Amino acid sequence: MQRSRLRLAIYSSAAVLAVGGGIGAAVAATAPGSSGALTAAFAKDSDWGSGYQAHYTITNGTGAAVNGWELTFGLPATAKVGSFWDTALTGSGAVKTARNASWNGTIPAGSTVSFGFVVAGSGAPVSCTINGASCAGGAAVTTAPTTVSPSASRTVTASPSPSRTTTTAPGPTSTVTASPTRTATASPTRTATASPTATSGTGGTGNVRVAPYVDMGLLSNGATTLSSLAAGGNVKSFSLAFVTGAGCKASWFGAYDPRQKQFADQISAVREAGGDVKVSFGGATGVELAQACTSVSALQAEYQAVVDAYDLNYIDLDIEGAAVADAASVARRSTALAALQKANPGLKISLTLPVLPEGLTADGLNVVKSAKTAGVDLDLVNIMAMDYGRSAQDYGDLAIQAVKSTKDQIKSVYGNSDAAAYRMVGVTPMIGVNDDNGTFTQADAKDLVAFANANHIGFVSIWEMHRDRNACSGALFQCTNVSQTAFEFSKIFAGFTG
Repeated sequence: MQRSRLRLAIYSSAAVLAVGGGIGAAVAATAPGSSGALTAAFAKDSDWGSGYQAHYTITNGTGAAVNGWELTFGLPATAKVGSFWDTALTGSGAVKTARNASWNGTIPAGSTVSFGFVVAGSGAPVSCTINGASCAGGAAVTTAPTTVSPSASRTVTASPSPSRTTTTAPGPTSTVTASPTRTATASPTRTATASPTATSGTGGTGNVRVAPYVDMGLLSNGATTLSSLAAGGNVKSFSLAFVTGAGCKASWFGAYDPRQKQFADQISAVREAGGDVKVSFGGATGVELAQACTSVSALQAEYQAVVDAYDLNYIDLDIEGAAVADAASVARRSTALAALQKANPGLKISLTLPVLPEGLTADGLNVVKSAKTAGVDLDLVNIMAMDYGRSAQDYGDLAIQAVKSTKDQIKSVYGNSDAAAYRMVGVTPMIGVNDDNGTFTQADAKDLVAFANANHIGFVSIWEMHRDRNACSGALFQCTNVSQTAFEFSKIFAGFTG
């Protein structure tokens, strides 16, 4: 999610990758060589010809903690930085300066920190300095040379939902090279076309009024099932994250072809217990299908393949990062969704979008307007109520403010009543500590659910179910870092009645 929300790759023995919904700042323990210097390495995560996604990894080999970092890099005239995350990025023209945010400024000795960005055009950086010295390994500089920005504000320019990290499943071993996010394992068989006369799914009849997000990459390791999460959290339905693009082919986080019906048995078990699922396409990293597919018909076919595979009643489009501002893919997606809905009467479609307390970003609001213009019968606008860059404020109050602001925006677009506009709003906070060090507590959850019940909004969710289950302190892709019992947040949100 902002998100879900949320994004950068964190490498470990379990091959943890950010997919989704957001990337948090990753300060990962490493075993670098004793270089005696602060170094930075550039790497592309993916390249799709007209642009690429990349990151810098800063390694502290100085033997002492680094307190504050500032990396300046120069791009060729053929490349221009677009969105970015886990840094405050400034500069005009080809030269950009990336400074640490408040939560990732200290790099312990022998550790690393990363930040990422998307580039339009081609060409890797041609110059790089870190804290005034060469990125290749200059002097042992352990403080940034200039005043560090206290917080990388998550606004329209930065990825506003940076924390949805997911664990890739140990899938088949063929390499997908067409995806503009990363090389990933994927199923080698991808042969399906859309059914032009399909109807909406009949596999489940349960509603998805309360549907916490589940990182399906974590689910695939076999430690948990949807049924066990449902029982633990007292919920029945789920939002399943994320289907992305391996080239112009739908893929569960680059590891499984949905046509092979991965997780179908677990989805059936959810439905048999009276719930249902909403499959979420997109996320903060990974290739969003509307960007990967260059024709409306091909895009619609991929959506249809997933609807058919799981007999879906609900789908969600989590649109953030570079995708939310990409006018061509926004228009292509809207047209494909309208056609998909026409071919599947009754299919409910939601948009999950970045938000600030003041409402949807301008780009996010344009996504809603585009869907309306194309003829999509939009069920919900689900806001990623997280990572505002305002850690000193109450994140429950900010979430409620964001719901109110979004309601007003929907009312202005659709010309409907307050009550009708509220029914079109969903809200998904990141439970516990957010990537910007703001905290959404259990008390905040109770306040938000009470407000949601009083105003009869359409949908509530959380990012993410495994974080709630683990009740731990540690990396934010798996822990909330607040004192809690297992599934405490889920049980609070289960009290939403609509």
